[in-house]
Amino acid sequence: MLLRFLALGLTCLLATDALAQNADSVRQLNEVLVQAYGYNRSMDNIPTTVNRLGQVELQRFAAGTFVQAVNTVPGARLEERSPGSYRISIRGSTLRSPFGVRNVKVYWNELPLTDPGGNTYFNQLDPAMIGSMEIIKGPGSSLYGAGTGGVLLLESIKPKVGNALHAGLQLGSFGNELLSFSFETGKEKFSQHTQVLHHQADGYRDHTRMSRDVVNHAFQVDLSEDQSLKTFIFYSDLFYETPGGLTLNEFKDNPRQARPATAMFPGAVQQNARVHLQSFYTGVSHEYRFSKKLQNKTGVYGNLIKFENAAIRNFDHRNEQSLGARSVTFFNHQFNDVQFTALGGGEFQWGFLPTKSYENINGAEGLLLADDEASVLQYSVFGQAELRWKKVNLTTGLSYNAQRLKFHRLSDVGSVPEQLNYDPVLMPRVAMLVKPTNQLGIFGSISSGFSPPTLAEINASNGIFNRELEPERGINYELGLRVKLFENRLRVEATAYDFNLRETIVIRRDEDGAEFFVNAGKTDQKGIELALQYSVNLSETNFINGVNFWSNYSLNRYRFKDYIKDEDDFSGNELTGTPGFVWSAGVDVALRSGIYVRLTNLYTDALPLNDANTVYADSYYLIGARAGYQHKRFEIYLGGENLLDERYSLGNDLNAAGGRYYNVAAGRSFYGGVRVNVSF
Repeated sequence: MLLRFLALGLTCLLATDALAQNADSVRQLNEVLVQAYGYNRSMDNIPTTVNRLGQVELQRFAAGTFVQAVNTVPGARLEERSPGSYRISIRGSTLRSPFGVRNVKVYWNELPLTDPGGNTYFNQLDPAMIGSMEIIKGPGSSLYGAGTGGVLLLESIKPKVGNALHAGLQLGSFGNELLSFSFETGKEKFSQHTQVLHHQADGYRDHTRMSRDVVNHAFQVDLSEDQSLKTFIFYSDLFYETPGGLTLNEFKDNPRQARPATAMFPGAVQQNARVHLQSFYTGVSHEYRFSKKLQNKTGVYGNLIKFENAAIRNFDHRNEQSLGARSVTFFNHQFNDVQFTALGGGEFQWGFLPTKSYENINGAEGLLLADDEASVLQYSVFGQAELRWKKVNLTTGLSYNAQRLKFHRLSDVGSVPEQLNYDPVLMPRVAMLVKPTNQLGIFGSISSGFSPPTLAEINASNGIFNRELEPERGINYELGLRVKLFENRLRVEATAYDFNLRETIVIRRDEDGAEFFVNAGKTDQKGIELALQYSVNLSETNFINGVNFWSNYSLNRYRFKDYIKDEDDFSGNELTGTPGFVWSAGVDVALRSGIYVRLTNLYTDALPLNDANTVYADSYYLIGARAGYQHKRFEIYLGGENLLDERYSLGNDLNAAGGRYYNVAAGRSFYGGVRVNVSF
């Protein structure tokens, strides 16, 4: 406990010292442009809450993982059950994801990365591929289709002007090794960026070895003054072992062990539990400017997935193929002092998603349990209009969404194909921003969302095709405030929201540990988010170039409503898997010599592990630090994570059978690396 207060005191002391400096020149906060909802404007001029992580934020921590960077964002939570296995929660959406990413729509260069079945293999990506990540909180259905848990907009790295080679090496605790190589070309009418990435680690726990190889390429050419063409292709090969959840006693006795054998089931090591994911994604996007007022962006994509999952109970094989298209037309016009902007378009996705499930016999395929074929078709048509008049910005949006799922269990003799058609739905959104001054903005929005059950929820690991599972529907009310003070050096954003969800989908596990999903009445998700940033640029004669202090808070009051399971009434209980309070803060100091120091801390409150709220994961407090020397031709750095060596569980198995909730995160770790840049 003393170490915690000393670390917190050090952070506050550095921040106070930074604020006390009398700088001759001040660096204003960067006017970051965001693409969410088609705005393409600075965050200060959009009527909604969007968080953006650029390369600076993503590279703040050790390479090879998104976890720490995303978890600094208020309202966002990225969990890692084992190295390479991610789960994303935006304002409580973890509830539906035993693993993987569901109910969060993910886009790669403005085209869907989420498959038509509602699942995203987020772990196919390496953080080094990402130029920026925008996080939209709450329903984005008015423009992005199905989903109530938010939207992630990912963009690849944009090449700089000229030719350059980049190479990097990072070594760290628990056998972490990362190698990267990239080549980029930036011309007036042509650019390309090619990467080769390798990451491997032995892992903190037993049976957590992982490796990932990625080849990533992006290409852009201006065909004329009015049109351009982009292509983006990546191949990813990921392997990781899955150690399995532990009981509380096992977690306390030896948290680094893999799940041991029991009287009913063998252990993770005996079953050689593991995942092997190979993916090939390609997209093409064309932009045409008809005039200064009218332009169109149209893109198509295809994605091939080969997925093998040797779990404790079974061994699944998937060979998935999906394709889709998205087209958006933009129009803008000036009426005296009123700026009118509109967009309209559509999105189409189709996927063939077959699965074969076998018994797992010591890591090898046994008897065939199920041979399923499924195809999913979904589409949306959307429109949005915006009026900007003096100090007022008003946006309205509406989408029409439909989905059809076909399913056939080939392994059941005499079975016939089945089809689920979800009723088409209209999803509206209204948002407003009022700026009495350039330093003050007040914004609010009302948005609706729907989320049909994913294929993995309808056909869960218990092997039963669940025809009764209903789509979630919700409405989100949001009110926020942005303030800039002290010549724009201090930026404050505060947001309050109330999200009401009906037919909430929650996970259950049977006595064998197999997953299935049910609708659980309603949830009421209220919260407050606060983000502060203070930035100082000192005089040219000062050896300190700049100091940046930031702090983010999330206060969550999420409750079940009208939720009765058998004889148990869970109404009023806290939402499973969501902490009540999260706080992150950091200080960045940059010297004119090129030396930098970055300190980060994260506090996460206790969270319920089952719907009955009888078991909680303990709160935890993490401290991280990184220092380095940066030159235009190279960078060398050293860092550490979880410096207090906290024992905590990240990626808990919710409502786990037999009390196997806990997946311990890595203890104290260190890393160091070097990057070399050659321009020619």
